[in-house]
Amino acid sequence: MSRRKKVLVGVLALVILLSVVALAVANSRQQGVAVRTEVVQRRDLVSIVAASGFIQPKRKVDISADISGRVTELNVEEGQWVNAGDVLLRIDPTSFEANVRRSNASVAQARAQAAQARANLTRAESELERAELLAPQQLISPAELEQARTQVMVARAQMEAAEYGVAQAEAGLAEAMEQLRKTTISAPMSGQVTRLNIEVGETAIVGTMNNPGSLLLTIADLSEMEARVRVGETDIPSIKLGDSASVRIDAFPGQVFSGKVTRIGNSAVNAPTGQSSTQAAQAIDFEVIVTLDKPPPDLRPDLTATADIVTATRTQAIAVPIIAVTVRDREGRRYEANPDQGTPVDQEIEEVEGVFVVRDGQPVWAPVKLGIVGDWYFEVLEGLEGGETVVSGPYAAVRDLEPGDRIRIIGSDTRASTPTRSQEEE
Repeated sequence: MSRRKKVLVGVLALVILLSVVALAVANSRQQGVAVRTEVVQRRDLVSIVAASGFIQPKRKVDISADISGRVTELNVEEGQWVNAGDVLLRIDPTSFEANVRRSNASVAQARAQAAQARANLTRAESELERAELLAPQQLISPAELEQARTQVMVARAQMEAAEYGVAQAEAGLAEAMEQLRKTTISAPMSGQVTRLNIEVGETAIVGTMNNPGSLLLTIADLSEMEARVRVGETDIPSIKLGDSASVRIDAFPGQVFSGKVTRIGNSAVNAPTGQSSTQAAQAIDFEVIVTLDKPPPDLRPDLTATADIVTATRTQAIAVPIIAVTVRDREGRRYEANPDQGTPVDQEIEEVEGVFVVRDGQPVWAPVKLGIVGDWYFEVLEGLEGGETVVSGPYAAVRDLEPGDRIRIIGSDTRASTPTRSQEEE
């Protein structure tokens, strides 16, 4: 076959293919948009907010050292139960005992100086009394009398200074004794040692919030456990204290633990940084604490958990599939805020939520007022009474459909009032 004939055959095949495609499109338009439908029924709906986080004990204490020094005694192991007041560890007290002895000596010296100042004051007061007796008889000069009075004032000031010195030395002694006391670290509460970061011979450093290396050990009460989860800012208003929740823990597959919301964060976990507005918008999350009702005895902190928080329930509510709901103008027509589409940018358009009800084989726009949202259905508060047939998919068809369009029903959902997840996925 010549090259010319090959080109002609290729062009003829392309023309035939385009004709077939055009004919298929024309037939499809003539038959209408392929849609699925579903009859509006009453259903039991549960509104759930899902969030993930970690398991933590309700009560725990992170123990750090208030002084620096080498650990000379360690009386606990990780996983051990301790009672409040038990000695956990000791830090080398040698230098702190020396400080106590030095402070004791300073106190003794200050007290001796105070006693000497008191004796000087007593002597000055005696000399003043004698001078006041001799002055009327002119046995001493007025200057000598004034000097005796001045000596009393000086002695009294020196005694007050010496007493302040005693108080200062005693305060130094109390501080030294407190530092010595801090070389022995005792359990502040009864619980289990869930973390141990120190060994005998290592140096404990002064604990600070921004220095995780200063954490010596952690004691926790594992009898009360809670899931600390992060909830997005849009879901926080719907959560209330006391809401029930189902918690799933990755380490316990197939098990579901019940709990209740016991605390809702008042400030965001990741607060806005206030940096340049050109940066991408930062997701804002709030911490919500779900206390488990009956935690298993082998539950451990820091396990990954997912909580389904029930925010609302409805019994036998009129419900439509989520996919059936779309947003249009009041007449049910799609709009675009674009001059090229015929709608001025500055024209304010009322957005209306609604569904397409099938009547006499045609889609009719029906605005609705929605309530809570379940896994697969919206609660309908106004606009439907139940029993109507609505367009329930596919998504592209619902998105592009307009009142009066020709439709072709390719399937009808006749699910029970409480569908299963597998049914919905089908």
